[in-house]
Amino acid sequence: MSSDTPISAQAQVVLVDDDPHLRKALSQTLDLAGLQVVCLEDARSLQARLPADWPGVVVSDIRMPGLDGLQLLQQLQARDAELPVLLITGHGDIQLAVQAMRAGAYDFLEKPFPSEALLDSVRRALALRRLVLDNRSLRLALADRQQLSARLLGHSPAMQRLREQIGALAGTQADVLILGETGAGKEVVARALHDLSNRRNGPFVAINAGALAESVVESELFGHEPGAFTGAQKRRIGKFEFANGGTLFLDEIESMSLDVQVKLLRLLQERVVERLGGNQSIALDIRVIAATKEDLRQAADQGRFRADLYYRLNVAPLRIPALRERSEDILLLFQHFAEAAAQRHGLPARALLPEQRALLLRHAWPGNVRELQNTAERFALGLELGLELPDAKPLLTTAGGSLGEQVDAFERALIAAELARPHSSLRSVAEALGLPRKTLHDKLRKHGLSFADAGGSSPDEAD
Repeated sequence: MSSDTPISAQAQVVLVDDDPHLRKALSQTLDLAGLQVVCLEDARSLQARLPADWPGVVVSDIRMPGLDGLQLLQQLQARDAELPVLLITGHGDIQLAVQAMRAGAYDFLEKPFPSEALLDSVRRALALRRLVLDNRSLRLALADRQQLSARLLGHSPAMQRLREQIGALAGTQADVLILGETGAGKEVVARALHDLSNRRNGPFVAINAGALAESVVESELFGHEPGAFTGAQKRRIGKFEFANGGTLFLDEIESMSLDVQVKLLRLLQERVVERLGGNQSIALDIRVIAATKEDLRQAADQGRFRADLYYRLNVAPLRIPALRERSEDILLLFQHFAEAAAQRHGLPARALLPEQRALLLRHAWPGNVRELQNTAERFALGLELGLELPDAKPLLTTAGGSLGEQVDAFERALIAAELARPHSSLRSVAEALGLPRKTLHDKLRKHGLSFADAGGSSPDEAD
């Protein structure tokens, strides 16, 4: 194996020993026990070759030329303090072994040792490593869910489903098609998919295809070589190539010409790109997230979008609900944006009047969350909401439903908005809403809300 080849995630044991005879004997012992072993004669490049959260154990001799076992332990501990390192010592090295155990070594074996002693220690270390990585994964998953809830606010069932879908897709390598109206938050969803994935340390490159002139779109996306066209004096790296190792977010994909769509389809299928004017195929490791505000199936039927590209993109679709479809989130989002704007401008937070709340709930929000955020900014600055409503507008712009359903949605929205305000106890929430505490308890259960949704509250103060 080359000295710079990454260690496979399937390898269970890395064995480091400069003695070829002992290395071969120990390797055979581990191999016969069904363990996948990587053998190294020195440890100088091991740290850089181990992938993050590698699920194995390192077995190393202490006395080696170059980088010895204790120095290797220090390097590995600095990278991952919970990685099991098992050290092999010669006669007279017990003092070193004790020093190593204090420094964090998992175990040590004194030569000569029986094969079963090595196997027993390695198996215990592997079991511990699995437990450590499982716990680490659970902690990350919890942190990801909390981060997702902070980015994509909303108690509505539609937003809960969207967060669940993002959580399920984020860790995969699948390309994603985001469907949503203008201002619904497509780039926010795309960034969440990237930041919660194993590509989070790679680039996130966003490009709006609808904002690019037809004459430059291919050069922007695929890059070009010198002389590829008039004015191309030097090489240009395209957005796809620039996003290598990360995620490329391609918004308004419906605006791409059919010729560019052909090239995009090939890129998605083969994961290679060719710069304009070049003949070299450049391999890419990217995830593509496309977004559209149109019905691409309908556009394909009308000949405005390639059907084969549509089917290639539509493997993992994510639909962002329009704001009018989750009216119970309107007041919560408005308050969040207004408080953030007030803090940004160094102004005191303002309280919504009842008639202003009703006005926000009656508005149709054609610009979705972006329009709501702008309205909240005006409110924080002390300006009028600036919303114009026809007299016949219903109180809630829901996607249908009986009068009772719309009243329930309105009630849920008001309670959720009050819970989002800072409260020290459930009693203060009930007082703000003008409800007996027992009635509020019943309504919280009815609408699937809890005091945990109250801003700045503590579970100990729930009653």
